[in-house]
Amino acid sequence: MINVNVKRYDPVKDESYMESYEVEKSNKMKVLDALQQINDKYDANIAYRYSCRAGQCGSCAIKINGKAGLACKIEVQDNDTLEPLDFEVIKDLVVNRETLNQKGCDINLYMSSEDSTDNNTIPSIINPNTYEKTTSLRRCIDCYSCISMCPVIPEFDDYVGPYFMRALTDISFDPREDTSRSEDAVELGLYSCTSCGQCSVTCPKEINIYGKAIEKLRERVCRENEGPLEAHKNILKMVTDTGRSVVADPESKYPEGFIKEYNKTHNPEDKPKIAFFTGCMIDYKLPWIAEYTVKILSKLGYDVDIPEEQVCCGSPLIRTGQTEIIPTLVKKNYEAFKDYDIILTVCAGCGSTLKNNYPEYGVNLNVMDISEFLVDKVKKEDTNKLDLKVTYHDPCHLVRGQGISSQPREILKNINGVEFIEMEKPDQCCGAGGGVKSGRPEIADALSDRKVEMIDKLDVDHVITICPFCEFNITDALNRNNSNTTMMNLMELLNKAYE
Repeated sequence: MINVNVKRYDPVKDESYMESYEVEKSNKMKVLDALQQINDKYDANIAYRYSCRAGQCGSCAIKINGKAGLACKIEVQDNDTLEPLDFEVIKDLVVNRETLNQKGCDINLYMSSEDSTDNNTIPSIINPNTYEKTTSLRRCIDCYSCISMCPVIPEFDDYVGPYFMRALTDISFDPREDTSRSEDAVELGLYSCTSCGQCSVTCPKEINIYGKAIEKLRERVCRENEGPLEAHKNILKMVTDTGRSVVADPESKYPEGFIKEYNKTHNPEDKPKIAFFTGCMIDYKLPWIAEYTVKILSKLGYDVDIPEEQVCCGSPLIRTGQTEIIPTLVKKNYEAFKDYDIILTVCAGCGSTLKNNYPEYGVNLNVMDISEFLVDKVKKEDTNKLDLKVTYHDPCHLVRGQGISSQPREILKNINGVEFIEMEKPDQCCGAGGGVKSGRPEIADALSDRKVEMIDKLDVDHVITICPFCEFNITDALNRNNSNTTMMNLMELLNKAYE
């Protein structure tokens, strides 16, 4: 027997409440089967939708332990909590889909081209190869799970969300469509997406909505001169002119960045097999994090090279659709790092870009996030006792972009005297990515404020992360909300543990 918790909603009394039921679980029983058993056994009359029972209709989408998914495909587990998607609830687990359906009509989710005899631009026969870019996008089953899980929509209703952006991308890349939808996409919030990737991991049909739809639509918008935002254009100019997306602080300890200073004295007899890709932010804005990283690796017996020839990985440009310079950046970084066995990163965005985007340009490097590399090397008995309480924020480009979640937590638990406390939604986006921090700062502020609400409930000393963008954005929010908790990079915490 297992226990299943169901959030009920009574429309007559207009009240919600939780009920728990015992379920006799059979082998690989799905959530949908458990709901049916509850109704049969307890005469509970729980309202829920279903039709095909095969993961094709999308009607049975609900939230299971806070994550949207199909009740007919997910196996029920002990103490599961079942809730409706984050829309207007009609009864129990049934939500009102009419508003979303109407929105699809309002924004004209159909091709507007007209096949006339004097227009030779519309092909009469479609070559299957022309569909290659959007084949996966057409697997959508209209379950709306991605919209329910989007972190931006609850804060800013001017963003239509990932479902509609996917549909616009599909239409835009169809060879039969002869009308640009770029202006529509921008007006509907194309640049409000934080690139968190939650929609992609939520999608029951495994559609990479952000990477294969939103990014590609932003790229087309840029080619058609309908975007990007002005702040994003400035980043492109900076990278084009200098190879970096930011500038060094001339008043800091490293006025030319950490890399140049490091290489003034780093002359190993034997060339290290490990290289360090600092990324722009670590090199110029958080150089002490690079310093701590090198010190910790040295204490653990590892020497690293930091090639001066490295340039911006291209992440902020790919995320905003400005991809014309990317082949040049990829080539330069490949030449700088091709001879190394391992390339370490301490920036979630850089690591995700090197791992996921560079192969699209024919470059495959053995890239490891610092937490991947250190997870089995940090031992409690080797570290100082710190007497600290900490929580951890999952950067989107680490937890979803690279599938890294357990490694940082294992490291935290292996530092002597550190008490680790999990926050309510550690992987919820803080709003720093996708060009939102620079282009739509009000979104970044709203999402980071929501993050601070979770952090402040814990009464911890520090919130730890491995992303410079998250670090700056959450720090701003902690200060803005007068929090007693401070932000700390994992490498700074490890430096305290080893110094």
